[in-house]
Amino acid sequence: MFPTQVTLVDVGPRDGLQNEAAPVSAAHKIELVHRLQAAGLKEIEVTSYVSPKWVPQMADNAEVMAGIRRAPGVRYSVLTPNMKGLEGALAVPAARPDEVVVFAAASEAFSQRNINCSIAESVERFRPVVEAAHVAGLKVRAAISCAVGCPYQGEVSADEVERVVRLMKGLGVDHCGVADTIGVGTPRAVQRAMERALAHFPLVEVSGHFHDTYGQALANIYACLEMGVHTFDASVAGLGGCPYAKGATGNVATEDVVFMLHGMGIATGIDLDRLVDAGAWISGVLGRPPASRVGKALLAKRGVAVAAPASAATASSATASATA
Repeated sequence: MFPTQVTLVDVGPRDGLQNEAAPVSAAHKIELVHRLQAAGLKEIEVTSYVSPKWVPQMADNAEVMAGIRRAPGVRYSVLTPNMKGLEGALAVPAARPDEVVVFAAASEAFSQRNINCSIAESVERFRPVVEAAHVAGLKVRAAISCAVGCPYQGEVSADEVERVVRLMKGLGVDHCGVADTIGVGTPRAVQRAMERALAHFPLVEVSGHFHDTYGQALANIYACLEMGVHTFDASVAGLGGCPYAKGATGNVATEDVVFMLHGMGIATGIDLDRLVDAGAWISGVLGRPPASRVGKALLAKRGVAVAAPASAATASSATASATA
């Protein structure tokens, strides 16, 4: 039985824009969030509180969070990989998020290669973050990366996924997201991984995050819908590449997911036309067409060209009017 309604978390402002080589201004990021919430998105992953040495695109995190005009019923989340990140997220009352995100890989090889520690050690580092976030009244969402495939070890088993699910459950996180970070998952493999998360978390607190590197993202979302899963991450205009497959498409485009869901009679609360406009706008800022196939098709149907790159002054003006 398919769900009748699906919640989409747009991760474009964070997971998408952090992969951009050229700087993206805080004004543009704020405007993107405003356009997403105007299109009906109720869950937006805005930024990351990480060292600007490692992720310079997110150095303006507090400025972006403080500059957002909060809309009723919208949850704003941020990535906080350690206590310093959480402290930064809580330092300015006007920039305080509604939810924080922690993450760990299901692949031991990935964990060792990227953060030089075991999975168990990486998860344990989040214990004070989770405890402090709960004391502050914030929801904690855990993301399990490389849940079906790893660029170093290859296939990742469902048993390996469940091990991390158990560790995260032991920390007391509120939500568990299963992520196909490199986009190699296919429907049955994704279902096996998702089953392990559902064995420890209620359906309402399990989500999927799929990259479209091999064109499997929509099929994998459909496979999860068959299981009743009704929360998914997606990125407007397909923002964000795959760091382990040069030139490959990364996050599945929010527009493409919405088009499929609406075609299935599943409600999202999202206005597809306004979403396509938001995708075209940020793509214009970045100076390239949207990666979303639906976005391209609907824009072509309207006879609308992708906007030329916006100037910082234009974006600042647009943001000022949006926040007035």
